[in-house]
Amino acid sequence: MKQMKKILGITFLAALIGGAAAIGGYKIFENNQTGSTISEKQQLYFANNPLKVSSTGEVNFVQAAAAVSPGVVHIKTTYAAPSRGDNNSQMDIFRDFFGGGGRSMPSAPRAASGSGVIISADGYIITNNHVVENAEKVEVVLTDRRKVQATVVGRDPNTDLALIKVNATGLPVVKMGNSDQVQVGEWVLAIGFPLDLQTTVTAGIVSAKARSIGIIGREQQGDQITEEEYQEYQRTGKRPKQAANTSIEAFIQTDAAINPGNSGGALVNANGELIGINSAIASQSGYNQGYGFAIPINLARKVVDDIMKYGSVKRGYIGVSFVPLSADNSKEIKTTEITGLYVNDVVAGGGAAAAGLKAGDVIKKVDGVTIYDSPDLQEKIGRLNPGDKVKLTILRNGELKDYSVTLKGEASVGIVANNTTKGATIEKLGATIAPVTPAQKSKYGLSNGVVVTGITEGKAFDNYGIPKGLIITKVNGISVSSVADVEKALPQTRNNMISISGLDGGGTFNYNFPDK
Repeated sequence: MKQMKKILGITFLAALIGGAAAIGGYKIFENNQTGSTISEKQQLYFANNPLKVSSTGEVNFVQAAAAVSPGVVHIKTTYAAPSRGDNNSQMDIFRDFFGGGGRSMPSAPRAASGSGVIISADGYIITNNHVVENAEKVEVVLTDRRKVQATVVGRDPNTDLALIKVNATGLPVVKMGNSDQVQVGEWVLAIGFPLDLQTTVTAGIVSAKARSIGIIGREQQGDQITEEEYQEYQRTGKRPKQAANTSIEAFIQTDAAINPGNSGGALVNANGELIGINSAIASQSGYNQGYGFAIPINLARKVVDDIMKYGSVKRGYIGVSFVPLSADNSKEIKTTEITGLYVNDVVAGGGAAAAGLKAGDVIKKVDGVTIYDSPDLQEKIGRLNPGDKVKLTILRNGELKDYSVTLKGEASVGIVANNTTKGATIEKLGATIAPVTPAQKSKYGLSNGVVVTGITEGKAFDNYGIPKGLIITKVNGISVSSVADVEKALPQTRNNMISISGLDGGGTFNYNFPDK
């Protein structure tokens, strides 16, 4: 009897401890369920709401479609009256990059639509930059048919991504997967709102990875890339004229049907996990004719986390310019190598220069992974931050050697302001600006712009990490060439957000911050 009482006592004590631990664990979860980044919000949400789908290898997407569809939303946007100066980037789909050839494009519509993916229960939604760019009003139609107004939290034209927010809670969330694990030939689903239809699911396979189509930079500049320009880019790695940029293109290519309206929607695997954000199609007609392109979710995750933390994307730079090697250009470059990235210039003061890289080196691997083309490098570096270290395997004089490169921020590759005039100070921005010089216009192919020649500590530009030396070409979507132009454009905000865009040493940039 004593033994029985002892056993019961131990059992009761164990149950008491277990219950206390469970309650304590729940309280910890409860106190931290908000999360400070999308990655944390996702981890906490799915710890409490595990995904109830599994991949059996069969061609059956019923569970995956049912799990994801509630978290994909319809985005409707409206715009001011169009003008011929608009770059039409608010149109629901990127211009087709084949067959444009200098055709004039129609004026931007007064209204457009796209898709978005809910990535947190408290209302954060990821979509394409070109879906919401320049929109005066962004409306989200949820799966339960509710219509809610959205605020643009931030945009990143370099990846064609945007983060928007609706004032709602308890929303269904789509789980982020791991795009590094995606394999060519794998079954995928594209979910969105094509052609203004209700939620539509299409299936296909992954046709290729790390695909660059030269479209993001051209869309940023409001111009068309022809088939000849695209073929030249593929052959030499040289971007078309006027397309110097820091756009990151490492698309997942799929033959799942994607049409206008799918932009910003979900590309998911058979497990119902988000592996990409649908962004563009290859088409001469503007409608699906074979292939679609999605932004890898691992890259998108970094972009939205940065937007939440800083209001813009903080990128690290190696500090080199390069040309992808191939059998077609190796003789011209005078090398026997046909794979890797040929370094044709090293930025003084950049991370590569500090690590000892030189012009003429060939980058063969990044962190041990073989590099074949520029997207292989750009996507990996695009997910890192200033101060991060990356191991580059370099071929020099027939020998391979590893170099540890510490990535540096935009200032390390920034455009140095060589203007002799100090410029004028704009108090609202906390910056001194001056018109670009004729030499800068010629060097960067510009028709307008102003240079940031000074930053006031504690003011807007300083608070939001906008460095000295950048060339601003647009303020709130309006082209600027002088201090007067900037001051005139500043009140023309949308959603009470000031938008600053232009060029830095690596290409284009876009900053968005509240109008205070």
